[in-house]
Amino acid sequence: MAQEILLETGTNEFEILEFFITTKQENQKITENNFFGINVAKVVEVIENPGLEITYDNVNPCFMGVISLRGSILPILDLSKWLKIPRKKSKNEIIIVTEFSKQTAGFLVSGVVEIHRLDWTQVESPDKLVSSSKENCVVGIVQIEDKIIQLLDLEYMISDLTGINIEAKSNCFVSDDTYRALIADDSKLIREMLKTSLEEANFEVREFTNGLDCWNYLNQMASDPQDDTIKKDTGYDIIITDIEMPQMDGFTLTKNIKQHSVLKNIPVLLYSSIITEELYHKGLFVGADEQMSKPDLHKVPHVAAELIKQKIKIIA
Repeated sequence: MAQEILLETGTNEFEILEFFITTKQENQKITENNFFGINVAKVVEVIENPGLEITYDNVNPCFMGVISLRGSILPILDLSKWLKIPRKKSKNEIIIVTEFSKQTAGFLVSGVVEIHRLDWTQVESPDKLVSSSKENCVVGIVQIEDKIIQLLDLEYMISDLTGINIEAKSNCFVSDDTYRALIADDSKLIREMLKTSLEEANFEVREFTNGLDCWNYLNQMASDPQDDTIKKDTGYDIIITDIEMPQMDGFTLTKNIKQHSVLKNIPVLLYSSIITEELYHKGLFVGADEQMSKPDLHKVPHVAAELIKQKIKIIA
């Protein structure tokens, strides 16, 4: 109950599961723990590794095989292989079972630590300190006491690890009118895919890597309203935002937009991998005009155009 109230009020808070991968360089005795985090909303459960080992005849070296879990087949992936860090094998290794973008997968790690409740303002964007092998999958950095925790972009990893593009369908919709869209998403992969899909459908697109930058831009553009039309002074017809983002999440961004006297008429489309039946009501609470799951990328331009048309009719 406390978590539901927390998220529904759009207080910019979230929870991460902290886990680690223990590394040991070849011919060295010293081990080191590398700490990572993922949003608790994507975690189904944590189980012990039943003894899976990587077989070297696999097409993808990260793929360890599958296990049966409650009647379902669960693919298991060695996260250290994809991150290109040498994991030290040990007893009682852990599999983190995740579900997002309508996909379920298990990630092998050395162990889990605890769950942290954080504010998105505590999350810093990754910089040049993040190695090139991880630059596309690390979407945020959090410091808790003396530890640096890297937040991972699971959508990017699933696409790369499995070789399955999370969006395989082509976009056939092209708008008769040219519309302008703002995108806020911390995933480089998702931003690029959204931008391409929207531009092919006759949208002009501006991108932001987090909700705070998008909010500051909107505030600046709407600082001197001239009229009551849908665009106001922003010049944009729709906002398409992720939920999980550093500095300001999509729930808080949406809430701020809908409570703003100038911006409130601009449609907001929440586009996230964690939109489920359980979380859908949280988007409704903050005033989102529509919510979509990330596998439905090909539908975004058409849904966005329909939302814009509906708002124009209402205002007219």
